[in-house]
Amino acid sequence: MIRDLYNVRPQPVEGGPTPLTDEEERRARAVLFSDLGNQIADRGWVRFPAYSPEERRRLVDVAHRLSAHWGRRVFVEAEDQCAMRLYLDGHGTQPAQALPPHA
Repeated sequence: MIRDLYNVRPQPVEGGPTPLTDEEERRARAVLFSDLGNQIADRGWVRFPAYSPEERRRLVDVAHRLSAHWGRRVFVEAEDQCAMRLYLDGHGTQPAQALPPHA
């Protein structure tokens, strides 16, 4: 028996990220804009995981959109290989605190 397959997309190479459709990408950015924007408005900064270059580009775009929306720059920096930090001026990376010497 032959079955017709609808809405089937080729799968990426094993282990690679699955690309989002244009509609999925638009909705993902809208949710990030709202959720991250609310957290930044509440405390001045937010940390969010970003494991792939696509996720990092998405967060940078959200920061630019928030900057345009608020008329205030939202800064973006990579904290490590797995997380990005978005923050307003004055809520950026704090200097490392000196640790007391071991006794």
